[in-house]
Amino acid sequence: MSLLIDSPVPDFTAQTTEGEISFHDWIGDSWCVLFSHPKDFTPVCTTELGHMAKIKPEFDKRNVKILGLSVDGADSHAEWAKDIEDVMGAAPNYPIIGDSDLKVAKLFGMLPADAGDTAEGRTAVDNRTVRNVYVIAPDKTIKLILSYPMSTGRNFAEILRVIDSMQLTAKHKVATPVNWEQGEDVIIVPAVSNEDAEKIYPDGWKSPKPYIRIVPQPE
Repeated sequence: MSLLIDSPVPDFTAQTTEGEISFHDWIGDSWCVLFSHPKDFTPVCTTELGHMAKIKPEFDKRNVKILGLSVDGADSHAEWAKDIEDVMGAAPNYPIIGDSDLKVAKLFGMLPADAGDTAEGRTAVDNRTVRNVYVIAPDKTIKLILSYPMSTGRNFAEILRVIDSMQLTAKHKVATPVNWEQGEDVIIVPAVSNEDAEKIYPDGWKSPKPYIRIVPQPE
C-alpha cells in the first residue's frame, strides 16, 4: 500500500522484545516514532538503536513512544541487544518488532508484496528498503516519513526538531521556517485570517510579503 502524509497508519498485531502489541492500542494517546531496520547485527543500525536508548528521555518528555522494527525475530533482537549495549553503552529500552514473516514491512510498503513470508535466507541488502522513519500523531495518522540508505545513520536530533515543530503547530496554528529551532520566530499558518490573527497576536507581526506573517514562538 502507498502511505502518504496524513494517511491513517496501518494497525497490526506483532511480537516484540517486550511481548505482543496491538499497534493502535499500544500508541494510545501518545505520539509515536516507528523506525525500521533491514536486518539484525548490522553496523549502522547497531549505532542507531543504542543512540535511541540514550535519548529516550527526550522522546518521553514530548509524549512520544519509540518502536523499532527489524527483519528478524524478537529472540534474535534480544541477542543483538547485547551487542548494542557493548558498542553503544546502552541497550534498547523500548520494544522492537520481530518481523521475521515480513508482515509489517510489507504492510507499510517497505517490501513488495511478493517478497515472500520469511526472513530466512534474506540479507540486509535484500531488505535495504526497510530503512524508514514514521512519526505518527495520537489520531493515528502519519505526519512524517523519512527513508534512509543503509550506509547513512539517521539524525534523530532532526526527528526531535520536527516533532517539536509539529506539536507546536497542533497547539498554536503556526508553521516553522527553514532551519527553525526551539525559541525562534514562527509563521502564522495561512488558514488563520488576519482578523483572527490580530486577536491572537495583538502586537502584530512582521510581514516581508503579504502571505508571510512572522511572530515570536508562542509560550
